[in-house]
Order: sequence, then C-alpha cells, then structure tokens
Amino acid sequence: MSGSQASAARGDSGQGPETARGPRRGAFWRALASQEDGWSIVIGLGLILVAYAFYASGGSIRWLAVAPAPWTSLGDAVRYFGAHWPNYLALFAVFGALFSIAIAALGQRVAHFAASFAIVFLGAIVIFSLGAWTGAFKYNLEPPLVALAAGLLLSNLFELPDWFHAGLRVELYIKVGIVLLGATLPFTLLVWAGPVAVGQAGIVSLLTFFVIFFTASALGLDKRFAAVLGAGGAVCGVSASIAIAGAVRAKREHAPVAITLVIGWAIVMIFALPLVSRALGLPTGVAGAWIGTSEFADAAGIAAAQAYGDLAKHAEAGAIAGAPEAALQAFTLMKVVGRDIWIGIWAFVLAIVATTRWDRESGVAAKPRAREIWSRFPKFVIGFIVASVFVTWVASGHTLGTYRKVVTPELTGPITVLRTWAFIFCFFSIGLTTRLKSLSATGARPFLAFTAGVVVNVIVGYALSVHVFGHYWGSLGQ
Repeated sequence: MSGSQASAARGDSGQGPETARGPRRGAFWRALASQEDGWSIVIGLGLILVAYAFYASGGSIRWLAVAPAPWTSLGDAVRYFGAHWPNYLALFAVFGALFSIAIAALGQRVAHFAASFAIVFLGAIVIFSLGAWTGAFKYNLEPPLVALAAGLLLSNLFELPDWFHAGLRVELYIKVGIVLLGATLPFTLLVWAGPVAVGQAGIVSLLTFFVIFFTASALGLDKRFAAVLGAGGAVCGVSASIAIAGAVRAKREHAPVAITLVIGWAIVMIFALPLVSRALGLPTGVAGAWIGTSEFADAAGIAAAQAYGDLAKHAEAGAIAGAPEAALQAFTLMKVVGRDIWIGIWAFVLAIVATTRWDRESGVAAKPRAREIWSRFPKFVIGFIVASVFVTWVASGHTLGTYRKVVTPELTGPITVLRTWAFIFCFFSIGLTTRLKSLSATGARPFLAFTAGVVVNVIVGYALSVHVFGHYWGSLGQ
C-alpha cells in the first residue's frame, strides 16, 4: 500500500489540525470501503442475501452455484460442460463483476484484473473438475491441494507477466470465502465451542509467541524483528506480520522475511497435517482443531481442513470418524474465531512495549491508543459472525429434518459451493504468487527461531486438540 493509499485508509485529510481532532464523520466507512476486509463483507453478505431472497420466494441460486458433476471418463466431463456452460458463464460474470467493483474501489486497474481473473477462473474449473473425477480420492487429488500444487508448478516453471498478478487477490478471495463460511456455521455452535476455541488459541498464541521471541533474541536478532516473527507464528501469519511490523516500527525488510517463513511452513503443513491426521485416525473435528491451532495462515489452514473433510467424505464408512464438514468448522472456530482476534491485541500491546521500552529516543513513536485494537482487528470476521447469525435465524423455525431437507439444498448448499469456488481461487493464487527460491533466502537465524515456534505449535496444538479438548472437537457436527 502506498503512502497516499495508507493515508486514505486511515481517513486522513492531510491537514494536521483536522486529523488531530479525530476522523471526520463518515471516515470509518470510507476507510472500510478502501480495504479488502470491507469489500469481502459486502460481497459475502451480498451473495448470502441474494441467496436468501431466492429461497424466501420459493426458488434457489443452485443454477448459479454450479459445481462439476462426478465423472469417470473425459467423455462424461465434456458432455456435462456442454450442457451446463451457460451456468458457468453466469458464475464467472457474477464473480467477475463483484470482484471488479472491489478492485476499482481499491484503486487497482480493473482491465488487468478482469483478464487475469478469467484465466484464474478457467484454471479453477479444471482443478474443481479434477476433484470430481471418481478416481481422485485414490490419488488424494483434493481441489485445495491440487490448486496449490498447480499454482506452485506454473509460477516456478514459467515467468508470469506483471499484469497477471492483478487477478491473484489471495486476501480478497479468502476473506470472501470465510464470510460465506459463516452462513454454513450455526451461531449456536460459535456460542458453544467459541470459548473453548478462544481459550485453546490463547494458550497456543502466548506460548508460540514467547518461544519464537526469546529464541530469536537469544540468536541475536533485533527485538522488533523477533516480535514480528513471533506474531507471524502465533496469530494470523501474513496479516499479523504486517500489523505488528507497523505497530513496533520494524525495519522494512522484517515483515517480508516473516511472511516468507509463514508461507513456507504453511505450505508444508497443508500437506503434512491432513496426512498425519489420517494416519493417526483423528476424527474430523479433532483434526480440524489441530490444523487450526498449528497452521499459520487462514488460506493454508482452510485448504488442509477442507482436504481432510473431503478425505472423510470419500473414505469407507467408519474409516474417519465425524462429519466431513466438522473439519472446516473446527478449523474456523480455532483459527478465525480463536486466533485471528488476537491481531489487534498483540499490535496494541507490542506498540506500548516498543514505545516505552525499545525506543530510547523521545518522540520516535506515536503514543499508542486503545483504538489501535480496532484498527488492527480483522474486520472480515464481523461479516463471518453476521452471516452465521443470519442463517441461524433463518433456520430457527425449522426442525432438524426440515432443515436438512429444505434449507440445506436450497440455501446453505449453494452458498457452500460459492465458498468452495472462492477458496479454489485463493489456493490457486497462493501457488501462482509463491516463488520457491525466495523461501530459501531468509537466513538461518530467522528460520531457526520461527521453526522453534512451529515445533511448539504443532506439539501443544495436538495435545490440546486431542487430549485436553478432544471431547468438544470430536462432537462437532453431531
């Protein structure tokens, strides 16, 4: 973000006296409209409201929320797309229009985005279709993992043009997907398991942060750099690294190094955690909680949790206990509800520490304010909670049998499909924006410090998810 964009996002007018008196009326909404968080809420809740409008009038958006049908031969797939290509064209038009409006509001070039997104969408169709192949389960060809692997392969074998990166909006896609996810996660479940998630996340967040921080300090790294690394491993990966770097006034190169380490380990965990969970025979909810405790990025964790849920969906009866959707629900409770809310708290606390203890020169850092918590808070989480409350209200007048027979196929089912598309866009974009060469250029000391946190994260996360709170996570979706 450029200096002018950052100023606009804060609602600054550039005039000292007005800024000193506080933001002008409407500055909050202008700031939200200039951030991906705000547009993810608008797009996600907008799609949910449209889906509800069709549902309330006796219809459904199933015609729009299309997904490839299971196929055995290429002939089957060709015949399916020959009959349903208008649906996919409509889906592309809706997603493309909504994302383009957001891109324009964010000050980016819409023409470059539209051209790039068209390619991303075509790639997502191929990836989603591969996951619908009847032999996909045998080879673990789950769409999230295939999307990531395909993106990594393309980005590291070929030099992608600069304009193409305009459509690789990882944060926007994942945040829209998470808001849509709220519509499939009942608010009653948030109330029931939320305190457990926040408590477990708090234990892991504190422990992981201090392990990384003190290891990095012992290795001779600057305390600000150690704080950025610690937050990246303890809270919300990329977002936390950026937020904490600004809060403690870290050097310009500190955040990119932390982000590189987060992405590197997140990619490893995407493949490792579902495989280990399957080898250990963990129930879907327990595995999802472990993934939510151990992963460092929302997108990577969602890919791993969804992959494990898909494994449970296609496995033989009893091979993996629990409802397939429970893996994603538990992950969301742990990561989005439990860990991500710590971003603002860490930013505020570390801003105070940096100002009062690390800055020896007077006037170097601005005095930290309580509203720093709000400014750093991941606001797309609000959209997620609103979506959950809204759909819970819609379902409140139905019995469980009626809900599964009517509400699921006509309302929440299509929303789930749209969510899956958003996730695939995100996973594919992550792969296309990751250069493996950059992952090896972070240096030994930052790598060792962060890896120490990874080890603690995984071990403690497993103990809490399986042994301490296992009865909570194991009963999700039942």
